[in-house]
Amino acid sequence: LGGVHDEAEIRGHRRTYIGALPGRLVRALRDAGTMNPVIMLDEVDKVGADWRGDPSSALLEVLDPAQNHSFRDHYLDVELDLSGVLFIATANVAETIPGPLLDRMEVVRFDGYTTEEKVAIARGYLWPRQLERNGLEAGEVEIADGVLRAIVTEYTREAGVRGLERELGKLLRKTATRIASGEVEGPVAIDAAEMRRALGRQRHFQEAAERTALPGVATGLSVTGAGGDVLFVETTSMDGMKGGDEFVLTGQLGDVMKESARIALSYVRGHADRLGIDHDALEGHEFHVHVPAGAIPKDGPSAGITITTALTSLLTGRPVKHTVGMTGEVTLQGRVLPIGGLKQKVLAAHAAGLTDVVIPERNRGDLEDVPAEVREAMTFHPVFTVDEVLEVALEPERVPAVA
Repeated sequence: LGGVHDEAEIRGHRRTYIGALPGRLVRALRDAGTMNPVIMLDEVDKVGADWRGDPSSALLEVLDPAQNHSFRDHYLDVELDLSGVLFIATANVAETIPGPLLDRMEVVRFDGYTTEEKVAIARGYLWPRQLERNGLEAGEVEIADGVLRAIVTEYTREAGVRGLERELGKLLRKTATRIASGEVEGPVAIDAAEMRRALGRQRHFQEAAERTALPGVATGLSVTGAGGDVLFVETTSMDGMKGGDEFVLTGQLGDVMKESARIALSYVRGHADRLGIDHDALEGHEFHVHVPAGAIPKDGPSAGITITTALTSLLTGRPVKHTVGMTGEVTLQGRVLPIGGLKQKVLAAHAAGLTDVVIPERNRGDLEDVPAEVREAMTFHPVFTVDEVLEVALEPERVPAVA
């Protein structure tokens, strides 16, 4: 259904028009030869609307169990019983599906693959398919699981495996060219050096350790259309300018995320004594919070504890542990509220090399959705309050040596 704008694609054309046809649903029933088939509505989130009608509105009747027993196609002009049809709709982003239409569907979310799952898919499906497409025999080119894992972590960053298949195709095309030109003779074993030669320099790095080495930087977790991701919150302070704003936010932040940043600063100001912050570091200073990368829009409340931790780290001089990632909404009282998309965020943290994840206590049950091998490789810290977050995330205070 991607790009479909005409309502007649669903309901059919009236027979008064030249070249009139039944709708896609009637044609699917005809092709299946039964009244209770499985019909897949692919890319339902990309349906358009213009002067020819709104196909998503026509789908309301199709997907509603209370109405679809008497669906009327304009071409046939008779009532059709669609109640026996199992409709499966697919979409990349649920937010672009109209609310009334989404209300008529049961949403089943498929989360991203782990690194080991991607390696298994590449070994069992993608590699044989790319061998065939590039005119190579099954044993002509060999690759070890370690090299596949390096391609997954260093050359792709995605929830699925489409980019991974492109990289494998690129690798095999260059290898096939070398075999055809007589530069090498089969069988060829792909090692790390050959991978770099074919795919170029490494594109993705695990940079949590370098980024959080200085006070004022914390590692947060987010969810994007391509799955989970790791984001860094950077903070700094400077002498306040007369008449200027005491709080600057950059990085294409949405309104909700801006409010979370202001809540974080208010909490730090209000609890400075308990956090061990010198009041002189707060008075007359301007604070700047930046969330790279600046070209990507970001929004949502789940970065609240990350911003709070970054500001506390800046003002106390205690760096954030480079192994810790965190997610959770913060309140003015310092409570940590639950968030969504925990599984995707944990998978992103695991892929980035983080070993400790701070999560809201009320998200503890969501850890059951995380694959067992990921749960075993990481330590989770469910928390109720910001104080618990800071205890886990910040490096211990340096005690001055006594002579």
